[in-house]
Parts: sequence; structure tokens; C-alpha cells
Amino acid sequence: MTHATDRIEKQTLLHAPRERVWQAIRQPEQFGHWFGAEFDGDFAPGRHLSGRIVPTQVDPEVAKMQEPYRGAALELDVHRIEPERLLAFRWHPGVPDPAVDPAQQPTTLVEFALDDAPGGTLLTITESGFDRLPSDRRQEAYASNEGGWEKQLELIDKYLAQNASGHVPES
Repeated sequence: MTHATDRIEKQTLLHAPRERVWQAIRQPEQFGHWFGAEFDGDFAPGRHLSGRIVPTQVDPEVAKMQEPYRGAALELDVHRIEPERLLAFRWHPGVPDPAVDPAQQPTTLVEFALDDAPGGTLLTITESGFDRLPSDRRQEAYASNEGGWEKQLELIDKYLAQNASGHVPES
């Protein structure tokens, strides 16, 4: 049985066509621009990506909050891609225990799901599997990501408004 703290689900209506929202999620350069990360390759099912935190380029206030984490490692395993509908990956939420091999630590599943909606595209971000985390990390990871996904919805909305063409501006 899962508890209310096993799953985070956030939703927003983005005033952009589904194809444009998909590009912002599916293309690592665009994803990183609004999310606040750089990756070493493309999103492809079964692919392990290494990356690092870099402050978002769409909101100075959020960038300021991300600045202390600049350069922190970000590892994810792309789980599933359904074009213009779903991007799913697994990652280690929060700060993994440095004394334990990352391969031995549980991950959560993050899903970006797109649906058509009047006036644009409905984006649902779901992260599940927090109950699998060690009890000493679970509450902090959940609380951090609960607020983090709320901010990410705001960031992608701003990104789409600022970059309607899909072109990633130079840094």
C-alpha cells in the first residue's frame, strides 16, 4: 500500500501547442535551459545520462535559489518515451548517501505527461516511489521535490512564453 507521501503529482495548463511543449521537455538543451541542468547526451529509452545542475536561465529568483547547487551531479536513467505524450526517467531524489554505491540506492520515477486541453497543453508531472527511500532521507526528499516540481511548472511556463519559436537562446 502506498501512502500520501509516496507520490507527488503537479499539473498546469501551458498556453502552447503540444508539439512545442514536447520539444521543451524532450530536447535536453531546452529541458536544461528551463529546468536548470546540462546533460551529456540525448534522452533515449534505456539511456543513462549524467549531468550537472546549472541555474535556470528563465527566472533570476529561481536561478539564485539554484546557485548553491551549481555543478552538483545529476544522474538519470531514461525509462520510457512516447512521442508527444510521455517522458519518464528514474533518478535519485535529494542528496544520495555518499557512503553507499549509487547503483544500490533506490530511485523514484519521474513522468512528464502531456494531454490536449482547451487553450493549450495540460502538463502533469508525477514523481513516485518515495516510500522505497531510506526512512532518514524520505521526508526531506519528498518535501524538497514537492516544492521543486511546483517551481518547475512555473519555469517551463515562463520558458515557453519567452521562447515561443523553440529556439534555445545563447547563454
